[in-house]
Amino acid sequence: MVDSITNTAANATNRIGAGSTMLASNFETFLALLTSQLKNQDPLSPVDSNQFTAQLTQMAGVEQQLLTNDLLKGLLEAQGGGGLAGAATYIGRDATAAWSATKFTDGEATWSYELASNAASTTLQVLDGSGNVVWSGDAPDKTTGVHDFTWDGDASSGNDGQEGQVYTLKIVARDAAGGAIDSQVLTRGRITGVEMYDGEPYLTVGNSILPLSTVIALEEASTAAKDDDQTLLDSLNPMNLFS
Repeated sequence: MVDSITNTAANATNRIGAGSTMLASNFETFLALLTSQLKNQDPLSPVDSNQFTAQLTQMAGVEQQLLTNDLLKGLLEAQGGGGLAGAATYIGRDATAAWSATKFTDGEATWSYELASNAASTTLQVLDGSGNVVWSGDAPDKTTGVHDFTWDGDASSGNDGQEGQVYTLKIVARDAAGGAIDSQVLTRGRITGVEMYDGEPYLTVGNSILPLSTVIALEEASTAAKDDDQTLLDSLNPMNLFS
């Protein structure tokens, strides 16, 4: 939904920009022709006043169209800014997103995964930024539902996790007959920031930066998180600095 709105606004802005350029070019050409016509008219047979009035009316119409296009462009740009303001209201809430990329921080990378039904086998793979599998192993839980997985950076390939690098998780789940089971990798955590990339809002969730369009669930922040926020606010209160 967010993608379609963003793309529509971007395409409309591009069309308006192209239309404004064409109108501006036509407007300049019109003025040049009109000026040339007035300079070179026959003094004994000047331009008919009705024709001249019609030309001036056309010129005013083109100018009005240019102003209208500028206004529409400004409205679309304002709409993009509204996307950031709207996404900012999610800060402080707990989010679940269908997103598999996260940054390796403080010696670990954490994901969640969801299984549609109990699996006979579930394989997890950690991939580096180039798409190479650096670790592969069995999932810690193969039952229906959402489960957490933390990779400690110990790579079976010998390329251990590097601090600050982005890794993705891949899951393959199968039933007893070898059939594929619906599954997905999730990113869960608290929303701590919002940024704009190419006109689309992105959220900072834990150690991941992900598009708002990938968020599939939002919840109120946990009580512990709220208490931490209040403690931080209290510590920043100038009245408490002297207590």
